[in-house]
Amino acid sequence: DVFASPSTEAVLAGIKASSGATGCLVIVMNYTGDRLNFGIAVEKAKKAGIPCRMLMVKDDVAIENALQPRGIAGTVFVNKVAGAAAERGYSLDKVYEIASAAAENVFSVGMSMTVCAIPGSAPGDRLHGDLVEYGLGIHGEPG
Repeated sequence: DVFASPSTEAVLAGIKASSGATGCLVIVMNYTGDRLNFGIAVEKAKKAGIPCRMLMVKDDVAIENALQPRGIAGTVFVNKVAGAAAERGYSLDKVYEIASAAAENVFSVGMSMTVCAIPGSAPGDRLHGDLVEYGLGIHGEPG
């Protein structure tokens, strides 16, 4: 499935390949499969001796009072803030603290003028003319 979360093994391989002595901050968009697979990978990394923290981004405000807001475009800004903090040489805990503050203060709404086209499939037809759709997720799925 093109929209499936990466496997725990793939995430763990990424953590191992990218972690330096100071460790790794794993920034995750709040989707069920990602929470599960990235969370397990982070725990495995810790057991392997890699300093690791996970930060969940929940910036989608399209669904009022959502119990588990999705992570969407605001994740880009959280990544940029975390990268800038890491580049300055801050500790993993300090980078996590700064990135968490960014994640708590970024809000996004997904909108589209066209529908998602799954590779190898015909695009859907729920939008016509000058209509836009409000509340889309990162894959173009309805809110």
